[in-house]
Amino acid sequence: MFNQALSYDDVLLTPQYSDIESRSEVSLVSELDKNNNFDLPIIASPMDTIVEGEMAVALAELGALGVIHRYNSVLDQKRMVWDVANKVSNKPVAAAIAITGDFVDRAEALVDAGADILCVDVAHGHHMMMRNALATLKRNLPNNVHIMAGNVATRKGYEALAEWGADSVRIGIGGGSICSTRVQTGHGIPTFQSVLDCSESECAGEIPIIADGGIKTSGDIVKAIGAGADFVMIGSLFSGTTETPGKILQAADGAKMKEYRGMASREAQLAWRGRASSLEGIATFVPLKGKVKYVLDDLVNGIRSGLSYTGCRSIAEFQLNAKFIHQTSAGQVESSTHILGR
Repeated sequence: MFNQALSYDDVLLTPQYSDIESRSEVSLVSELDKNNNFDLPIIASPMDTIVEGEMAVALAELGALGVIHRYNSVLDQKRMVWDVANKVSNKPVAAAIAITGDFVDRAEALVDAGADILCVDVAHGHHMMMRNALATLKRNLPNNVHIMAGNVATRKGYEALAEWGADSVRIGIGGGSICSTRVQTGHGIPTFQSVLDCSESECAGEIPIIADGGIKTSGDIVKAIGAGADFVMIGSLFSGTTETPGKILQAADGAKMKEYRGMASREAQLAWRGRASSLEGIATFVPLKGKVKYVLDDLVNGIRSGLSYTGCRSIAEFQLNAKFIHQTSAGQVESSTHILGR
């Protein structure tokens, strides 16, 4: 007996009556907790080709959040956090950590440098080692440090992390554009379905849900929020922007590009630990996109339009009123821009 699992492409939101005259009436203000509020429900992934200091500062100034990756020394990451905290003194700062090795020392160093949020960054978070790590972190860190944990793909996983002490949970396994976990291991659940399942938990509303993976468009973000996500985490949509780490490269035809790689790819593993074991990601190059502000502006316009099609002026109102339909494969074709396929 198989359970049906829906992806973002499998569903559409039903348009409803609206009296919204302008997208500017729609607020996207989002809250991780009472101390960490954001103008936008968007978080950039803790990847070494997505978030270091420059990106974290740019996103903070735009009302979003960038999580500084952990694939470096404690000192290097601490310096980045300190620099960001001093440049955006009135905004929350986030740094990722692991669940083994020097993770406690790293966590304490990052908090000392000004981190308000720590992202416990693991591929499979519904695990004994995550439980032990969360208990240790809660015991050693100040109460006002927000602990974001994940990733998990099931309601049981979400509820377990909430019980173990996570203040928010990243939902999604194997859905990232450069992630090959489902191909390599055969495990995973479409992220939309994972979010939908977790939103039915009693923990939803208390422990924020962060949809992570599989998001290709602003419409997918709208669907994730409608399914119950409080935030979305994005990697590929931000790849290639000016503020991402890495050099700008020039192809033979003159096109400018930047590298984008999964942290479980061979290239990333060799770069940060000198060896590669389980390969659950790939590396590629993407065209240079310009400043992240332009990418974010396009996403925000799409999200605000999405909420307006349901007649809602806030995320909370939208989550109460969103209605989904399951579209067929023919519907998926019709939903795309399809004139070039004729």
